Amino acid sequence: MRKILFCLPFLFVLMSLSGPTIDFYTAQLRFPRVREALKSKGKIVDEMLSSKGINTARFDIFFRAFKKEQKFEIWAKNKEENTFKLLKTYDFCASTGVLGPKRRSGDRQMPEGFYTIDAFNPTSNYYLSFRVGYPNASDKKFADQLNPGDNIFVHGSCITIGCIPVGDENIKELYILAARAKGGEQDIPIHIFPNKMTDENYDSLKKEFASNATLLEFWSWLKPGFDAFEKANVLPVVTVDDTGKYVVK
Repeated sequence: MRKILFCLPFLFVLMSLSGPTIDFYTAQLRFPRVREALKSKGKIVDEMLSSKGINTARFDIFFRAFKKEQKFEIWAKNKEENTFKLLKTYDFCASTGVLGPKRRSGDRQMPEGFYTIDAFNPTSNYYLSFRVGYPNASDKKFADQLNPGDNIFVHGSCITIGCIPVGDENIKELYILAARAKGGEQDIPIHIFPNKMTDENYDSLKKEFASNATLLEFWSWLKPGFDAFEKANVLPVVTVDDTGKYVVK
């Protein structure tokens, strides 16, 4: 049985990504947990990349998370290419909330939408963690204006109240991959969906939530982003219009 506990928002060291990222990865290796992650998982990470024909020193990554299936995917590609390849899928090791976007602090919800990773924490309360850039421009249109919530992390351990926990061993791999990609000056995207939005699964959502027109409209904005990546394994361009709607190109 999976635990559903708390994801504390206050973490001790948070390395923001708003400034220059020159030598970011080397700077991360000053922290003992990152060095330990590299020692125990560095070879595994290199093999994950090289097995897909990806240069271990020059690559981009992309994350996808599916709340209903409780799966977290990591995709990667060579810098000079457009097409991503699936490296590995992890299980959430705890979950909380229900299907649907996050709209206020304390609602126990994992967000849904199109985000980037905006900070790393090498001394997290949950071993290692990196932060999802919630609230984004769309969330700010619809979430509680005074207290929308924040500090949504992908992290180690197996406790949460709105974050995505993958356990300590898995976060070591993810953190090394993410820190290396950030060191290569990539803005790391993460797309979070209610489920794997295949046509069949999307039809099931529409039936299950037929009485919630607002939620179905929101999910109709996410579906094109899921479909675009599924079709070609190339990241779609996603923008937010003046109303807060996601627009996928």
